[in-house]
Amino acid sequence: MRIFPFKRKEIFSETEKERLVQAIRVAERLTSGEIRLFVESHCSYVNPIDRAKEAFDSLDMGKTKLRNGVLVYVAIKDRQFAILGDQGIHEKVGDDFWVKEADLMISHFQDNRIIDGIEACIEEIGASLRTYFPHEAGNDENQLPDDIVFGR
Repeated sequence: MRIFPFKRKEIFSETEKERLVQAIRVAERLTSGEIRLFVESHCSYVNPIDRAKEAFDSLDMGKTKLRNGVLVYVAIKDRQFAILGDQGIHEKVGDDFWVKEADLMISHFQDNRIIDGIEACIEEIGASLRTYFPHEAGNDENQLPDDIVFGR
């Protein structure tokens, strides 16, 4: 697995990209919630949560009907990440959930299992979204793309 490549296009292999996009699709199945993955080599901010907020806004994630979008932000070379949930999901899961998800990613990242960590986090976010924002027949369109967004 290539974890710290030099070119942006090589951050993840095609197989890894497909695996993560599939994880997003499966996680969003049976929920009205939305998950986005934003990946870049370096974080241009001291605190990655500030960059995550900027990405969250630029991707219009705050415009979901139920305010239940979640952004997973990862700066690969800097070994930084942030998980940002919109108001609707945050009110349901609270701070402890995000801390638990961060710990999950850290445990995988420490073992250089970056893809596994992102995938596990996406799966758990999806489970929470299904619990608090279950699929509603006739009212559950995919509001945001399921692709991976690559930053700078």
